[in-house]
Amino acid sequence: MTKKTPQDPAALPFEDALAQIEAIIEKIESGEAGLEQSIADYERGVKLVNHCRTTLDKARRHVEDLTRKLEAADNSPATPAAPAHDEPDADGDPDEAPF
Repeated sequence: MTKKTPQDPAALPFEDALAQIEAIIEKIESGEAGLEQSIADYERGVKLVNHCRTTLDKARRHVEDLTRKLEAADNSPATPAAPAHDEPDADGDPDEAPF
């Protein structure tokens, strides 16, 4: 197994990877880097985008799993409810005591 370094996009939290993508875009669009640096930055950006897509896909699958579990719980038979206090007595009058 390869060890992930801090420079490895897969080791970054989603928000940090997204911030780096935005910084790379700004840097390339500004023209402040030369061609070789821009290509290297673009390559890193592609890796960061792939990492973000993977992270989002995992999050989407997790939310879908949780939703399915919630729906399954909602559709399962409920336990019988306790009888209400205002049930009618033998005469059919709910306010009258049975004795």
